[in-house]
This record gives sequence, structure tokens and C-alpha cells, in this order.
Amino acid sequence: MYGRYTQDLGTFAKDEAARLRLQQGHREGGFPRLRRPSELLEYTQGRCAPCLCTLQCQRFLISKVGEDWVFLILLGLVMALVSWAMDFAIATCLQAQKWMYGGLDTNVLLQYLAWVTYPTVLITFSAGFTQILAPQAVGSGIPEMKTILRGVVLKEYLTFKTFVAKVIGLTCALGSGMPLGKEGPFVHIASMCAALLSRFLSLFGGFYENEARNIEMLAAACAVGVGCCFAAPIGGVLFSIEVTSTFFAVRNYWRGFFAATFSAFIFRVLAVWNKDEETITALFKTRFRLDFPFDLQELPAFAVIGIASGFGGALFVYLNRKIVQFMRRQKTINRFLMKKRLLFPALVTLLISTLTFPPGFGQFMAGRLTQKDTLVTLFDNQTWAKQGISDEFEYLGILEAWRHPRSNVFVTLVVFILMKFWMSALATTIPVPCGAFMPVFVIGAAFGRLVGESMAAWFPDGIHADSNIYRIVPGGYAVVGAAALSGAVTHTVSTAVIVFELTGQISHILPVMIAVILANAVAQSLQPSLYDSIIRIKKLPYLPELGWGHHEKYNVRVEDIMVRDIRYVTLNCKYRDLQHILHSTKMKSLPLVESAESMILLGSIERAQVGALLSHQLSPQRRLQALRQKALSRAASRKPLKPALKRVPSGTVETPPAGTTDHSGIALKSLFCANTAAEPTEAQGTAYRKAKHVRISITEEMDLGDRMTPAEILDWEEQQLDQLVDFSSAKIDPAPFQLVEHTSLHKTHTIFSLLGLDHAYVTSIGRLVGMVSLKELRKAIEGSLTGKGVKVRPPLASFRDSQVSTPSLGASHLGISASHPQCLPALLPPSPIPPLQAP
Repeated sequence: MYGRYTQDLGTFAKDEAARLRLQQGHREGGFPRLRRPSELLEYTQGRCAPCLCTLQCQRFLISKVGEDWVFLILLGLVMALVSWAMDFAIATCLQAQKWMYGGLDTNVLLQYLAWVTYPTVLITFSAGFTQILAPQAVGSGIPEMKTILRGVVLKEYLTFKTFVAKVIGLTCALGSGMPLGKEGPFVHIASMCAALLSRFLSLFGGFYENEARNIEMLAAACAVGVGCCFAAPIGGVLFSIEVTSTFFAVRNYWRGFFAATFSAFIFRVLAVWNKDEETITALFKTRFRLDFPFDLQELPAFAVIGIASGFGGALFVYLNRKIVQFMRRQKTINRFLMKKRLLFPALVTLLISTLTFPPGFGQFMAGRLTQKDTLVTLFDNQTWAKQGISDEFEYLGILEAWRHPRSNVFVTLVVFILMKFWMSALATTIPVPCGAFMPVFVIGAAFGRLVGESMAAWFPDGIHADSNIYRIVPGGYAVVGAAALSGAVTHTVSTAVIVFELTGQISHILPVMIAVILANAVAQSLQPSLYDSIIRIKKLPYLPELGWGHHEKYNVRVEDIMVRDIRYVTLNCKYRDLQHILHSTKMKSLPLVESAESMILLGSIERAQVGALLSHQLSPQRRLQALRQKALSRAASRKPLKPALKRVPSGTVETPPAGTTDHSGIALKSLFCANTAAEPTEAQGTAYRKAKHVRISITEEMDLGDRMTPAEILDWEEQQLDQLVDFSSAKIDPAPFQLVEHTSLHKTHTIFSLLGLDHAYVTSIGRLVGMVSLKELRKAIEGSLTGKGVKVRPPLASFRDSQVSTPSLGASHLGISASHPQCLPALLPPSPIPPLQAP
């Protein structure tokens, strides 16, 4: 379709150019030969032959590049390269820290300085670099993408500058070894890649600038971000849908799977090419037994993991939000940290690095292990302890970090869980590009491992089934715990699929699903998700989800929450009223009603259109036009043309007296017959000189009249403001979205979420009675939510009681009086703005 449109446009341009050349030839006196359209389109001879090939190649490329699969392949390839390069740089940074720590084993003080200084420098550089280049790169990025996909425009969040800051800042932050994640930032990075690719490919065709198409590509990019981060395309698509979309268009499904699969494939192929892996395998491959992975008697333990993870996830979100609120509410601390922006991340990094120092307190929490090494050990299918005695197991390799001569593995796991819990909640508040999925994933795996080791201690001989002994596999419990806690924090179920793709085994599908569902049930009833919590902290324009409730949220209606005191425009209003409305409200869209008496809603008009109407009415061009008309009227009064335009009777022909000239025919010819072929006469020359004199005098008066004094300009503007508004040139939406008074809160929330609305007008039998915007809907949901859902408010209690108590409300309350029928009645706004009266 795009290629056909481009070809037709080119044909039209060539025909138009030929027509212009033909006109120019006529003006020059020549008579060029008319060319046939075929001759204008076909250049098959001479120097134009290569041009035809070039045009055909260009059209072919445009038609092919315009297809979605080419864009998705480019997006997946770029993100795979970015992910692999970042992983390589992060591994190099972590290896450098180990090398520095191991090279100074002769001096504990130097080891401590190296262990603490290295991450502090990296985190400080990341915070400073991000703050200077693009502060929008700070944080996860999923809350912002959730807002953008809803239709809200966030400036500078999808630019190349933000992309550079996000990539470099995230690499330094993860290379420091802090308990931070990369899954959320990768969603933001992939979205920025999609936006930048759309801008680049728009050079080949304008269809890449389509807003709806860009939103679809951003939805696919979110899936690519998770897919290339964990090499989990299926879980990545499902996770991106859950965390970024309230309602998902099924037509984008194949785009997400296609791009995420291609990106994950290239990402793992690069690992094989770099000889990190022998073949394409899972990132954290497990080797659980498949013949009897678990016994039915273990299902209650898995359920306990899910319920406990639900409480833990809600506590993590609550703790993270309270830390941020504490830093903001303490004005002294906030003022000091605003001046010293790099001090807070440096202090947090110093504290966490000190506590994880391996010879110090870190020996009780496997402080020397990175997040990847920690997951590899926690997913190990061997039992570390039997009956709590750690010496019975031989720790090999990196498992040695979990062994302490003075304590058993249970103490180490408990200390690890408690310390990493508050450390991760604190570290995710640092102003650097970071996520929270991986730290929570590791903590959940440690909790599952703790439950699995406890089960192994309680059942040292395993579960007896058919005279066969199957020992407990604590690694399976770790997988269940990781999926449950991460699902509870993010309010997603797709973490179960991500776990299957990460481990490469699906043997524990039933326990994982049970735990994840129970964790979500508990967490969603207590706290919002981590991303929704960040949206509330940053006050992003997003509609929160309805809480857990039954019939209560159906009892709250639109008329309970709508704003009745709104400004509106009528068809018979004056420009002065438009000026008042622009000064008295900040609404982006204003309702247009038939009259102040009927209040019949006709449509809506944007605030920019109202400003354009007012600006045009008071523009200098109109003032000059008025001056021209005034000057012409003065000139006409000085040089009357009435005698010259006197009509001669058709039946008689009068001969002018001798010595006089007949100017009537000359005047008529000069006014209506400009192209007359009569010979010039002395009378025509005299008339021409008089007309020229008149034009010169008019020009002089215009030049003098343009120099109006400020008082004269003010008087002229006052006269213009009293005129009726002409809406013929304004762009009016004839069908704005409308609701009725009895629409429930649940249905209103669904409509706003599904259609991405910012506001909706409330009408009663076609009459405008109020308006509901995101602000009112958000306040209604957040103000009436409890642990069990929406509080039961008496339906229409506040407004219905007020209407019953004041039956004479109606037009008097709206500021409408019979003596003042004007476009802007005295709608009492929330702020004390006086009613608008007719001048």
C-alpha cells in the first residue's frame, strides 16, 4: 500500500513539474511540444537510465523495510548485541573486583579498602554520569513505560541521550556487585531502541511516524527487553504484558514472540561464539530428577512458601516505599542530599560493601558470591545438611562460601535472607539505573532453599513411596521460592514461566504454579506492585488498579466522584468569555454546549483551539485590516466617484459639451473592464494619474494609522472582545466520550483503562452535568481502597443529600440566570473564582 501511494505521488509531482515548465515556456514566447504522460514517466535513454534503476530499488527497499518483521529483526539483533556486550562488561568488572580482593590476601585492611572502594567508585560514577547526561535514566523504567503505553507523553524518556546514560550507568551499577537487577532497565532500553529505530527508519517512509504503530512496537520492545535479559522469550512476552499493559491487543502477540525469540537466540549464540557455553542451554541449568521430582506430601510445604512469599513481597514493597518517603519528608536530610547528590549513593554503597566484606560479617551470608554464583549454588540439587549438621556435606568450589565452621547452613541462610532483604530495598532507592527483580529473585531462592533444607533435615531418609526412597531436593524448593517471591513483588504469574526457561526444566510446574498463585493472592490484597508503588511515589499520570473487593466497588457511581463545577463554552459566547475561561481554568479540553439554559453537549474544543481563536481575533493582521478599511473609507469620502459612475440612459446618447471630457465610460472600464483593448486616450491618462494619487494618499494614511497609541489599541481590542465567537475555523470534536450518572466505578475504571481516556463528560439526557478525569478517578480509588477493597459509601450520599436539602439548586448553583444568558455561567470552581458576568 505504501509503495503504491508513493508511486502515485511521484507521478503527480512529475506531471505538475511538466505543467509548470510549459507555462514558463509560454511566458518566454516559446511553444514547447507537449509530452505524453508516458514520456514524462519513462526515462529509458541517456543519462536517466540509471535513475530508473535507483528509483525502483528505492521503492523496493521502502516496501520491504516498511514490513514489521524487518523492524522486529533489527530490534532483536540490536538488543541481543547490547545485552551481550553489557553482560561481558559487567562480568569483567566483577572479575576485576575478585582479582583485587584476591591479590591483597596478605593484608586484610588493604582487602577491605579494595572491596569497599571499588563499588563505591562505580556507583558514584554511575549516579553522576546519569544525573549529568539524562536524569530520566534513573531507576527501573517499567513504571515510565507503563505510563507511556497508556498514551501519556513523557519527554526525554525515549531519546538517544537517555539510552546512552541508561546503558553506561546500568553497566557500572551492576559491575559494582550491589544487590541490583537489570530486568526492568532492559525493558526501558529495548523501548528506547525501538523508538530510535523508528526515527531512523522514518527516513525511508513516513509510516514509521504513526503514533499507533509506535505504540505497538513499544509493546513488542518490552517483551524483547525481558527475553534477551534472561534468554526467556515466552516468559518475557507474558511478563511484559502483565507489568506494562492493563489491556493487551492480541494482534501484537506475534510481534512480541517473534522479536523476543530472535533476540534470545542471538544472545545465546553470542555466548557460544565467545566460548562461554558449549551449546545453547539455559542460563541456570538444573539437573533435578525427572522420574519422581516431588511427592504429594511436599505440596503443603510449597504452599507455605507461596503464602510466606506473599507476605514477604508486600513487606518489600512497603519497606521500599517507606525509605523513599522518609528521605523526602525529612526536609533537613532532603535539602542536604539535594546539594550533595552523590553522597547518598556513596554512603549506601559503603554500608552494604562493609557488611558483605567476606572476612567480616560477609562470612555469615556468602558475601563473596555474585548474584549469578549465588543462584547457581541455591539451585544445586544436592542436600547441604542433614539434621542441621553442616560438616556432613563436602562443600566444593563456590559452595564453600556457604560453609562456616562455627555455624550451620540454616544460620547462614537466615542471615543471608534478612540482610539481603533490607539491603536490596535500600539499594534500589539509589539514583542509578537499576531494577529490583533479580535481588528479589535471589532472596526468594534463598528462602525456598531454607525450607528445602529444613524438609531434608526433618525427613533425612526422604519420602517413602512404593518401598522406594526418594530424598528431598532442596534445589526444587529454591526454584519455587524464587518464582513466588518475585511474582509477589511484581504481581505477576509469568515468573513461573521465566523460572522454567531459566532452569531448563519443567518438572516442578505444579508446585511453582501453586506457590506463585498463593503469593499473588496474598500480596495483591496487602500492597500494590512495586511498579505501581513507584508510579505513586513519582506521581506519574497513571490509573491505579482496583483493589480486592466484591460488590462494594459496584455501588460507587460516577455522580459520586464527578466534578460538577466545570467551565464550558457555548455557541453564542463572546471572545471576552473565552479570555475569562483561559484565565480561570487549566483544562486541556473544554465542553461545547448549545446554550447556558439547555446545556446540551455538542462537542469539545481543545484549549489550544480556544487560544488560537482569541489570538486571531486580536491579531495585528486584523488590526491592520481594520485600518485599511478605515483609510479606504476616508479616501472615498475625499474623492467621490459618484458623478463618474452616473449611468447613461440606454435610449439616448448625450454628447458632452465642448471642452469637457466624458469620464463615465473610463471609470466603468477601469472598474469592471480591466483587460479592455481600447486605445489609450488623454482622458484615460488623466484618470490613471488621479487613481495613482489616491493610492499614494491611502498608503500614507495606512503608514500613519499603523502607529496607534496603546490606548487606541486597547480600545480596539475591547471592541473585538465584545463580538460573538466565530467557530467556523475551529477544530471541534463532535463526539467526545460521555458517561451517564449511574455508571459504576468499576465500569468507569474499565473504560478508562481500555480506551486510554484522560477525561469523560457526564451527561443526563444529553445535558452536561459534570466531568470525570484521571485525577478524580484516581482519588476515588486510592481514597476508598482498604485491605479488603473499596469501602462501601452510601450511593450518591454527598450530592444527593445536598440536592434534597437545597431543591433550588439547578441554574442558580451553576451561575445561570435568566437575565444573563451567556456562554460562561458562574460555575463555582474549587478555587474562589468569581462568577463570570456579562459585560
